[in-house]
Amino acid sequence: MKVSNLPDDNISQSLEELTKDLNEIIEKLEEEKDLQKSIEAYQKLIKLNNIIEKKFQKKSKQISQLTKEKIEKIIKKKNEK
Repeated sequence: MKVSNLPDDNISQSLEELTKDLNEIIEKLEEEKDLQKSIEAYQKLIKLNNIIEKKFQKKSKQISQLTKEKIEKIIKKKNEK
């Protein structure tokens, strides 16, 4: 399966599901002796890794925004007293 042909359902998967997929690919790669057969698996591995990285970045941004809002709310309450 080529990177460009990776199903879109990978994008909607949870981090746990993506991690499970990565681990399965790694296990298969560790057993594979033929480098030619490994190329597609490595490409899929890279694609999944990129999806996971984007999900982490998005979640990190959400957490930062939430934290900022909570801090501003606390400061506002403190200043009102």
